[in-house]
Amino acid sequence: MRATRFACVALMGVALAMVPRPALAQTAEQAQTIQQQIDQLRKEFGDRLAALEAQLAGIQGGQAGGGAPQAAATPAEATPAQAAPLPAVGQGGALANSKVFNPDMAVIGDFLGAAGRNEVNPNPALEMHESEASFQAVVDPYGRADFFVSFGEEGVELEEGFLTLTELPGKLLTRVGRMRAAFGKVNGLHNHVLPWTDRPLVINNLVGGEEGIDDAGISVARLIPAGTLFLEATGQVFRGDSGELFRSSKRGDLTYVGHLRAYHDISESTNVDLGVSYSSGHNPAGIVSDVDLGRFTTKLFGADMTLRWRPLTRAIYHQFVGRSEIIWSDRGQFGGRQRSMGYYASGDYQFARRWFVGGRYDRSERADDAALLDKGASAVLTYWPSEFSQVRGQYRHIDYADGPAANELLFQFQFSIGAHGAHPF
Repeated sequence: MRATRFACVALMGVALAMVPRPALAQTAEQAQTIQQQIDQLRKEFGDRLAALEAQLAGIQGGQAGGGAPQAAATPAEATPAQAAPLPAVGQGGALANSKVFNPDMAVIGDFLGAAGRNEVNPNPALEMHESEASFQAVVDPYGRADFFVSFGEEGVELEEGFLTLTELPGKLLTRVGRMRAAFGKVNGLHNHVLPWTDRPLVINNLVGGEEGIDDAGISVARLIPAGTLFLEATGQVFRGDSGELFRSSKRGDLTYVGHLRAYHDISESTNVDLGVSYSSGHNPAGIVSDVDLGRFTTKLFGADMTLRWRPLTRAIYHQFVGRSEIIWSDRGQFGGRQRSMGYYASGDYQFARRWFVGGRYDRSERADDAALLDKGASAVLTYWPSEFSQVRGQYRHIDYADGPAANELLFQFQFSIGAHGAHPF
């Protein structure tokens, strides 16, 4: 009861502080009006306090008598607003804690369509390419958990599911679980975060395509102090199974990934992000019908650059992002090692509040046959009705080394519901 009275007195003090005191000195009439307002507030708080004390007494009396709590009588002088039912004791805390054990949940839909000609790698005319469900929450003061489940036309799979530990000694950021490897830029991105409807040729030819390096493992990252330069070093160890890129036939056939990232602000509106990557593991070239006929490995080397320009004080709906990534592959197989190289370069410009235009150039050799060279170019137009949806169209031309050229018009609809956490910057 004392706590209730103290709270009401505190509220009265807040209300008094809200009264425009400079007006007191203007005229005696204004001073009298303000004094009447203060008296009215004091009376209302007093009535409210009496109603609270009466209800609390009724609850305590009902509990002491062993029966159900009886509703306290409303004072005769109380107004209809004051006589409204009060929330049950503890109800506010229950509402506040109702989400404690529920993670942030979201679902993102990715609908794709294609028109035109592509005889080498055709996409369906229409498809619900992917529906991603995410579950993210803080586990305790020392870590958080993130799960991303992908629902496609071919089935359901766990795209990522990992625990992030943030309070380990040595300021190490550690992740354990299934995750996308920190190799370059595109490999770590989910489909709905890409600035295009597809992935560049070099990612498809040398880094395993859409699945990429995505495996169960352990990741350790640390920030390195370097003055005004932001440096982050990441080391990862995976089980060794990543689609057609890496394949493990023994427990010791692990995959290793290393990434060094450097970030620097060139000006208040421009920054650059540079990175170098390395990965190695056993490939499936020597595995025939689940029998390992040879011990072949693949090594990947990569360098990436991202340039961002966005003025902070003018032209808020104008920005530019330039991206480029070059990758070398050294793949062992029957007949000798194949050393291949590929890259892409792209630019995206926002020219209006909801409109983006961009382009990309691709050039990549094949991982299993460096003599085969694929080249392509794309033009992209994106419309963002809001942060929860987007519509994208992409014209793509590809000159395949082993087939006729492809000319396609690709379109994409994306939409999301729920609270989806931010992706890596």
